[in-house]
Amino acid sequence: MTSDFLVLLQQSPPVFGGFLFVLGLLVGSFLNVVIHRLPKMIEADFRHECSCIDLPLDAPQPPRPHYNLMTPRSRCPHCEHPIGALENIPVISWLVLRGRCRACAAPISPRYPLIELATATLTTWVGLHFGLGASGIAGIALTWALIALIAIDADTYLLPDSITLPLLWLGLGINLNATFVPLSHAVVGAMAGYLVLWSIFWLFKLITGKEGMGYGDFKLLAALGAWFGWAALPVIILLSSVAGAVIGIGQVIAAKRGWGKPIPFGPYLGIAGWLTLMWGATLGSALFNGLG
Repeated sequence: MTSDFLVLLQQSPPVFGGFLFVLGLLVGSFLNVVIHRLPKMIEADFRHECSCIDLPLDAPQPPRPHYNLMTPRSRCPHCEHPIGALENIPVISWLVLRGRCRACAAPISPRYPLIELATATLTTWVGLHFGLGASGIAGIALTWALIALIAIDADTYLLPDSITLPLLWLGLGINLNATFVPLSHAVVGAMAGYLVLWSIFWLFKLITGKEGMGYGDFKLLAALGAWFGWAALPVIILLSSVAGAVIGIGQVIAAKRGWGKPIPFGPYLGIAGWLTLMWGATLGSALFNGLG
């Protein structure tokens, strides 16, 4: 990227916004791959490790199919038709194909273009909000990670360590120069974020004998604490709890799930974290003023 183009991005909000939107579409297409494949990769790794337990230490391990975020090439899950470059243009290809596979006419979930549009929209919003600088780049990276985590947890009740743990360390690194909060606030935020949900988990388990949430939730709140500091944790917990309760009750009323079916908490933590990124100070002031 040349210096002239950087100057153009800084001086022309329409050009900057257009660049961010296209970038978001492309990243959204990749996030669809992450959302689909990463849980399968985690499951395959788990099964492989379990299969190795009963093998002698010197025995050759069984071959594993080559499967990661890059290979094999994307295919239709119904007919195995390889998806070509022209069929993989974000949003446009889905519209041209009318939401169906070109080879077998099987339906393609509308979630794919929705993830791409959501990523493009939020990327543009964050970039224009913070500008072309450290906070803007960091905010966009956080947005991409949260989109992936929200979708994966909604599908599989998993919050992969391969996303949450780098997100935690990245938050601490970003705040070495107090990009969002002083480093001391970030460190305490990471510690408190983990310990708060860890404590609630064990208290709930001691009282009911059941596990109320997963360890991935602890790690995600720790990561958000590392990004926004300990003072943001009450806002994040309150927003995520209210959103989870309202949406969960709404789903029960709509007969989409029973009362006994677990509700993933990660999506609501992710939404609350993104709202804190954009309007954390305003939300915090409103909360504390309301309590006062």
